Amino acid sequence: MVFALVALPLISSFITMHPARQKRKGRPGHRGGHHFRESSLGRCTENDTLSAKQAFPPVPAPRPLNVIFYRSASGNEPVRDWLKGLPADERRTIGEDIKTVQYRWPLGMPLVDSLGDGLWEVRTRLPTRIARTLFIVHQEEIILLHGLIKKTQRTPTEDRALALKRKHAYIQNSQG
Repeated sequence: MVFALVALPLISSFITMHPARQKRKGRPGHRGGHHFRESSLGRCTENDTLSAKQAFPPVPAPRPLNVIFYRSASGNEPVRDWLKGLPADERRTIGEDIKTVQYRWPLGMPLVDSLGDGLWEVRTRLPTRIARTLFIVHQEEIILLHGLIKKTQRTPTEDRALALKRKHAYIQNSQG
């Protein structure tokens, strides 16, 4: 079974013509001379098709979903602390991507990818590097578990293991 969300007016509002390229027309191979820049929401809306291969959990929650920072037993919020350590423009970009997930869940690639075991990652491209924010969706809420700057192609196993440990601790604490 294939589901597809169509939001063409939404896409067009997020695709903007690059100002420096507006007057160049008629160059071969350039979409009629226009160069387009897309926001994360525009890219996700274009690629927002769900198939039976991608098992997204049904979320009958009203929009937007609440976003909660995981809090350890000692009261630390590791994702919030990680974000505070980043430059303001990178924090803003990561926040915009998390907000997109908050309003549009469930989403797929290129913004969100499953890591298995109910663990998901928000994939954010920063100007000079790549950030990942690992989260779960639990009882109609997005729980931000771990944030990292990628240095290798794959998400490191110790970061994934730490996020799973935090997931289990959060679920255990929310039940009791």
